[in-house]
Amino acid sequence: MILKNFVVFEGIDGAGTSTQIKVLSERPEHEKFFFTTEPTDSPTGKFLRTMLKGDVKLDPRTSAYLFAADRAEHLYGTSGSNCGIEKLCSQGKIVVSDRYLFSSLTYQSVTCGDKLPRLLNSPFPLPQLLFFFKIKPEVSLKRVEGRGEREIYEKLDFLEATEKRYESIMEEYKKQDTGMKIIELDASLPKKEVSSLIWTELSKIL
Repeated sequence: MILKNFVVFEGIDGAGTSTQIKVLSERPEHEKFFFTTEPTDSPTGKFLRTMLKGDVKLDPRTSAYLFAADRAEHLYGTSGSNCGIEKLCSQGKIVVSDRYLFSSLTYQSVTCGDKLPRLLNSPFPLPQLLFFFKIKPEVSLKRVEGRGEREIYEKLDFLEATEKRYESIMEEYKKQDTGMKIIELDASLPKKEVSSLIWTELSKIL
């Protein structure tokens, strides 16, 4: 199932998804959009962020369940300021999310195998538009290092594994007749060029 007006940005850490969300939020048309991210700011999402920082250690399968629970709240709930995607989309807002189920199919499958993340995320709708930010892990890692603080997944060997997994997942969805449009972006391009490519596609659904 496709959720109309729902747009997702995906890519390995350092690909520039958060940067492009910020660029969009500063456009004159920003009121037509609602910008959000995963993990959310719901209680589950906040706990997941402590895990990502390395403050809490969890079994990978536990993480997979928690990410799926946070995603359900993101779509259907009201407990966080960035929750309730389904309702916002039905009201005509273009909801742009920094990460969604494709992150789980990538990151959690690397740590706990493919079967559980697929099962947990199978009920969720697909976005109308999926922007996949393609970038070499060594380039993205340099960007991450510039931030100062790293999360547990932000290591070269893990980024290399997730890049390959992302590519595989995108190819899989391209072969399916889901109705979701996938736009691949060269995330190593200058910020303005990437934002221009994104806006060209978004302006088609406004």
